[in-house]
Amino acid sequence: MVYLAEKTGRFLPHSKRGRYEALQWLMFQVSSVGPMLGQAHHFRGYAPEEIPYAVDRYTNEATRLYGVMDNRLSEVEYFIDNDYSIVDMAIYPWVASYERQGQRIEDYPNLARWYEEIGGRPAVRRAMEVGEELRHPIEDLDEEARDVLFGSRRRTTGT
Repeated sequence: MVYLAEKTGRFLPHSKRGRYEALQWLMFQVSSVGPMLGQAHHFRGYAPEEIPYAVDRYTNEATRLYGVMDNRLSEVEYFIDNDYSIVDMAIYPWVASYERQGQRIEDYPNLARWYEEIGGRPAVRRAMEVGEELRHPIEDLDEEARDVLFGSRRRTTGT
């Protein structure tokens, strides 16, 4: 995303300070939002057996991260001041699954405002539709697909 933003000259601040602030929030997404919300999502909806400790651990971490995001968005319209950026693009898809992470978007008024605004952008709507026909409920997956998805066995051939 950084490469594309630099190549096009869009969606990333041009000032050094703005750029590093954007990189800071991208690292937050990469190191916290993605992994932790992904784990909450997994243990709450996909794990083959319920593990209460894991469900509680990752749901609580999701709650903390939603609070961090809500706090940030109490100060600014978008994650990087008042400009839509690659940070918003990187975080939005994770927040779109808030219910599966055990969250209520209405508990985070600033994040909810941002979520509605970003979700209303035509390009975001189009992007969220990409691959929709490829998404299947976990119950629809056959045993081999589940094994691959959950790492029960390693793929040893192909790319």
